[in-house]
Amino acid sequence: MADHNDSVNEKQSAARLRVERAVEHALDAHIPQLQSQIVQQVLEAFPAEPGDAPAAGHTDSDSLAEAVANIHAGSTQKEILRALLDAGSGYCSRIALFVVKAGAASGWHSRGFSDDEAVKDFALDLTAGPVAHTYQNRSVTPGNIAEMGELFVEHFGTPANEQVLVLPLALKEKVAALVYADGGDNGKLHSAALELLVMATSAWLEVASLRKQVAAREDSVSVGRQSAAPPVQAVSSFSDPFAAHAPKHVPVSAPAEPEPAPEVVEVATAHGSSAAAANASASAAAPAAADDPLAGLSPEDAEVHRKAQRFARLLVDEIKLYNQAKVAEGRRNKDLYDRLKEDIDKSRGTFQKRYGGTAAASIDYFQHELLRSLAEDDVSIMGSNFRH
Repeated sequence: MADHNDSVNEKQSAARLRVERAVEHALDAHIPQLQSQIVQQVLEAFPAEPGDAPAAGHTDSDSLAEAVANIHAGSTQKEILRALLDAGSGYCSRIALFVVKAGAASGWHSRGFSDDEAVKDFALDLTAGPVAHTYQNRSVTPGNIAEMGELFVEHFGTPANEQVLVLPLALKEKVAALVYADGGDNGKLHSAALELLVMATSAWLEVASLRKQVAAREDSVSVGRQSAAPPVQAVSSFSDPFAAHAPKHVPVSAPAEPEPAPEVVEVATAHGSSAAAANASASAAAPAAADDPLAGLSPEDAEVHRKAQRFARLLVDEIKLYNQAKVAEGRRNKDLYDRLKEDIDKSRGTFQKRYGGTAAASIDYFQHELLRSLAEDDVSIMGSNFRH
């Protein structure tokens, strides 16, 4: 009898062991899935607060890098700004861009609102709490929806957690646009990622502006070679990407005398008094030829000099663009070269590699541009360690 009981116990133990192993195997296979479901349920029960990790699909640097790449893929200002809104919508529930012009902020485009067209030409109150702080200090400002003003709340509604974010899109140390973001109904609002995207957009807009200037300068040089008169400079030192956007809501002020468009200036110059034009041309021809350092060169060599000069300007413009704070501090403390030594030396090497063995090597255009543009024609600003 005892032997029989022992045999039964052994069979039961073996069966129990097989069941335990089967359950263990099943759990091993499903634990990751269960963990994922538990985490998802916890996240749904506790909505993310501003500044927390972004939503699924945007949890790593690769996603941000892809978003920045999409912004940098834009070649026109509209493409770049639309890419910003598209990318930003992955890190918040609602996002809108307001263009600042003539002391007023006017809605441009948005993503995530029940009616994305509603933001167009909406007058953003520049005196509202977070908006005013962002506009005046050029810094990212979190706030409560109530601080945006009654009209804003009435027009766009209130996000679930009432938290909002206002970011400055700064160009040439001025706020050219304001980016508004909130968590909408689900509380998705990742401030760090949005700040990075806005900064990337600002930098890329300035690069696009520099490229446009270089292209315009090349065109003006080409026109200048075909005319005795000097080319008309129709490009400012900085091209405003929002120049075409004129907000409907502007402060009331005395009407300013309109400036003639570049085309008008050129037409007026071409169709002025023929006698005056002839006299001016005759009197200026000789001095202009004498003052032109490229007058005695062949057309080919002269063109190389012009390209070298343009390239030097572009290199120095890029140094200024990506080191605005250092440039301001260096000018103030007169140690600009020490602060920008790595960038200057690298750009100088790039310039020498391209034009050091050409006809343009007789003139150090890069050095001239450093002193003219970076040091504002004051060599002492570069500091004692700068060789000139």
